[in-house]
Amino acid sequence: MIDRRKFIALMSSGVAASAASIPAAAEVQPALQPGIARRPNVIFLICDDLGYGDLGSYGSQLPTPNLDRVAAHGLRFTHFNAGHPICSASRAAVLTGRYGTRSKTTGAFGPTSPAGTSLDETLLSELFRAKGYRTKAIGKWHLGDKPGYLPTSRGFDSFYGVPYSDDMQPLPLIRDEKILEQDTDRTLLTPRYTEEALKFINAQQPDNKREHPFFLYLGFSYPHDPAKASPRFRGKTGFGDVGDAIAEIDWSVGEIVSALERKGLTRDTLLCFTSDHGPWYQGNPGPLRGRKASTFEGGFRVPFLATWPGTIAGGKVVDDWCSNLDVLPTMAALCGLDLPKKPLDGIDISKVLLGHEAKLERKPVLYFSPMGGGGNDVHCIRRDGWKLRVAQNVKGEMYINDRTTGAHGSQWLQHPELYDLSRDPAESYDLAKLHPDLIEELMHSLETQIQTFPPNVVAAYTKLKQDKGDVSTPPGASPRPLGVPVWGWTPPDRRS
Repeated sequence: MIDRRKFIALMSSGVAASAASIPAAAEVQPALQPGIARRPNVIFLICDDLGYGDLGSYGSQLPTPNLDRVAAHGLRFTHFNAGHPICSASRAAVLTGRYGTRSKTTGAFGPTSPAGTSLDETLLSELFRAKGYRTKAIGKWHLGDKPGYLPTSRGFDSFYGVPYSDDMQPLPLIRDEKILEQDTDRTLLTPRYTEEALKFINAQQPDNKREHPFFLYLGFSYPHDPAKASPRFRGKTGFGDVGDAIAEIDWSVGEIVSALERKGLTRDTLLCFTSDHGPWYQGNPGPLRGRKASTFEGGFRVPFLATWPGTIAGGKVVDDWCSNLDVLPTMAALCGLDLPKKPLDGIDISKVLLGHEAKLERKPVLYFSPMGGGGNDVHCIRRDGWKLRVAQNVKGEMYINDRTTGAHGSQWLQHPELYDLSRDPAESYDLAKLHPDLIEELMHSLETQIQTFPPNVVAAYTKLKQDKGDVSTPPGASPRPLGVPVWGWTPPDRRS
């Protein structure tokens, strides 16, 4: 621990050192936040199905020394949410700053999908390139594989990776828009992505000689089921295929950080690491209820690490509630980018990243479910630590993404449920009866916000409210499909 004066002196010296290395005054962007000398390089790393509890710094026993080191030297967020609990929609939220339901991205695109994320949406990569950034996409894309939807048509100078998830086939390996392998070796994806990332970093000029900053977006394909690791890591962790895949991702992050150090790029590079949503069949959601594709916190809350030596104070734990919806507006503030014309659902959290005192002001956030209403059903609305659940999947706690259950669709809860996530992250205790005024306030916000969405989302919401679950459904359960059994007793407030 160091006192306030020493901390300020240390930060001031770091800023002064960065400012002294600026080759030309024209490179300073007036739109940048105070204390930032010039536009940083940005590396954004996003995993597929990594759970909130899968890293050592979040309580896991898995070996993740490199990511734990990133957490120790940067920021570790404890209340960071995905924008959506399933693959394509969550990535669209990251790159647009808007709910996937606004961009026709409500589930997971695949080999038979006719399109991708709406072409009238502005992606973060396009904002970077418009400001002179070199842009590179590596790894899993999953926002469309048809002409016009691949990364090189969406603001990236180049692309090396696969178009969708590793459980889809065939899985082509692509460079830009050319297929290199029709059905690639899934065990080699992580080392291949890493090699491509190192080539890109090694081709950059050191900070004191650079002409253009860069934006590197790397989407790891794992630990999505079926998780794979290369022979070097297979069977080495003692935690099975998922553990091995996560360990190889950790190695990859270590290689990327080392490459930045060798090139002298560390102090001018913002590196972020997160996941698209919670874990699937395997993986650890931490102390949270639910998993991928559910609207419980286990499907939404993800790890988020950020490091920027000399600018971001190291070793800090951030408890502010933030979201992957916030990535685009935050990068715009940090890097001097122009914002898209369409209104954003995320907010600028750059002051939180930089360690400034800031109270985040945001509208209540909506939780959409990918499992009903064409992926347009809204289940929850959250304001700060309060989360109101208004609908539930028909199978409740039975794992909704298990193909053997046939679990699809949502029903409106006749008794909405209210959870205090600040004290009850596992969503175990319904407090609805104690806070009727708060429920009314959140319901009003939900009704108001839904009207700002495309007509198909509004129609799905209208239908959902009409598809009511049984009034006898107890809190925390899926709606009763057949009512109360003949031997059952129901309290008066749960009788139709």
